[in-house]
Amino acid sequence: MSALHAFLAMGGYAIYVWPAYAVFFIVLIADTIAPGLRRRRVLRDLRARMARQTHRQQRSRTEHAANNPTVTSSSP
Repeated sequence: MSALHAFLAMGGYAIYVWPAYAVFFIVLIADTIAPGLRRRRVLRDLRARMARQTHRQQRSRTEHAANNPTVTSSSP
């Protein structure tokens, strides 16, 4: 048990070493998770943008058709 205690004590520098390891692993985890979260946000924004664009196009077609009625039957 004293070998494990000596390892964990790090020769008296454990108060500096273990927090450094903790910060390293926190940053490593954040760097692993961040791209996935960013990708989800970008895809959500793109879907919303495409939905707005489709809605605008449909509204534009509807307004254009209402303002410019076409004759569907021809008279001789």
